[in-house]
Amino acid sequence: MKDLPGPADTLRAALIERVGGVAATRFTAPARAGIATTLDGVRVEWLELDTGSQIPVRALLTGPLGEWHHQPAVLYCHAHGNRYDIGASELAVGRPALLTPPYAKALADRGIVALCIDLPCFGDRAHETEQEAAKRQLWYGHTLFGTMLNDLAGALDLLSQFDGVDSTRIGAFGISMGATLAFWLAALDPRLKAVAHVCCFADLETLVATGAHDLHGIYMIVPDLLDVARTGQIAGLVAPRPQLACMGLTDPLTPPDAVERAVADVRSAYDVYGAATNLHIHISPDTGHSETPAMRTAVLEFFDQHL
Repeated sequence: MKDLPGPADTLRAALIERVGGVAATRFTAPARAGIATTLDGVRVEWLELDTGSQIPVRALLTGPLGEWHHQPAVLYCHAHGNRYDIGASELAVGRPALLTPPYAKALADRGIVALCIDLPCFGDRAHETEQEAAKRQLWYGHTLFGTMLNDLAGALDLLSQFDGVDSTRIGAFGISMGATLAFWLAALDPRLKAVAHVCCFADLETLVATGAHDLHGIYMIVPDLLDVARTGQIAGLVAPRPQLACMGLTDPLTPPDAVERAVADVRSAYDVYGAATNLHIHISPDTGHSETPAMRTAVLEFFDQHL
């Protein structure tokens, strides 16, 4: 893929500076460190990823049964929902905001491998609270959000190296916190071929004007962000690669005015590339902060088409 033009590179550099720098976390793990089991017709394998620290990072690898041969893959970014206990387990067990079956099965049934890691403060990494981690990072000139992006970039490194995975056909997906991380990562990392995100695409400046921004966790605080870019402009850095955004307009995190501005900005970015057909917007007028059957269908059809 060719480098993006100057203005996009400039914005990307500014975003990396604001999150405190982005460099992929170096995870190491044997090719198949866990014990593969079968759950509902899905291959499920828990991995322990070594970062050189005393506490390994838990990861869940899932996919179709049998041998993998050039399979497409999805880097799955888990949600927040004040459920610090779930973490990577979301891929296999889901959560209330998601439909059944969980995405491990939904993707595996389409021949798609998926990898999800415990992000800082979640799952087996909940030994440090979100407040503690965010404050510590900010005092050292970094951000918790940037650390999450670093970890996801490191997970993408691993996923692209697994036997049987086609490194040229890897996408990203997430809901809520995972949605924001997914489109940010795709904006900063051109290795992702496509990205789909659900229930968190809205203009932050508009949310601030109404006070709705306070519904977001402290993990998402990036100093001086709004002087650099709006939400839709960040997602616009994914262009011309395929992107799907799904929102419900009764969701307090994605109210109509904030969605309208974000969608207008991201459409403008795709128009610059003449790639309007690669941008898919799904808006549900009567839906809150949860996945709908139509959203699930849109996500799976999106990955069928673009991976």
